[in-house]
Amino acid sequence: MAIYRKFIRGGVPEYLARYYWWAYLWDKSIWFFDHQPIINAILFGQYDTLLNKTLAQVERKPGARLLQLTCVYGKLTPSLLHHTDNEVHLCDVATGQLALARGKTTEAADRCLLARMNAESLGYAQDTFDQVILFFLFHEMPPQARQHVYDEIARVVKRGGSVLITEYGSTPERHLLYRFPLTRWVLGRMEPFLPGFWQEDVQAKLNEALLKQGKRLAGEPQVEHCFANFYRVMRFDLNA
Repeated sequence: MAIYRKFIRGGVPEYLARYYWWAYLWDKSIWFFDHQPIINAILFGQYDTLLNKTLAQVERKPGARLLQLTCVYGKLTPSLLHHTDNEVHLCDVATGQLALARGKTTEAADRCLLARMNAESLGYAQDTFDQVILFFLFHEMPPQARQHVYDEIARVVKRGGSVLITEYGSTPERHLLYRFPLTRWVLGRMEPFLPGFWQEDVQAKLNEALLKQGKRLAGEPQVEHCFANFYRVMRFDLNA
């Protein structure tokens, strides 16, 4: 039996177990990857820059409700709680990831509300959140799963709210890491859905999902690029 099949339980998506059991579902990998030098190396030394650019776009108005879609390694979640006095809701399908997040947020446990959910099918009511935050999630999902997440984001975000996405940029044809065949192959091997995501028009996909909910974007997104356009931080504001 393939190793990954041991991790398909309790609603864990097949693609997550098949391609990422070694990174997110195995208890030993959860311990290993949640070290800042490891995370920074994976992001080619850009972690703090990306974190700071993300935090600069976090909604801070009093009473706002924030949703972080899936746990992430590193200090994003505790930094969100430190950066705002608002509620931060955090959901993930992996119990190990939720346990890790809880251990990092004990000082603000009353404002960090954890729930076990698949981002493709959220249990939250429509128009619940003032901001939805995704930090390097989309590139790890196959196209159909990404579409489901776009649809769920559009459903749960309020009119007048925002969606904050930190991700890889568009196909980085001029970047050395892409132009060099070995690194391009390694990236595609470790992140099998990244080549497809590179080609995706995030704004168009999100706007299409919003329109199905009777919502729409308020103009062009705020986009900050990093590492010669290899990464980007995008904030999409919605009309009220």
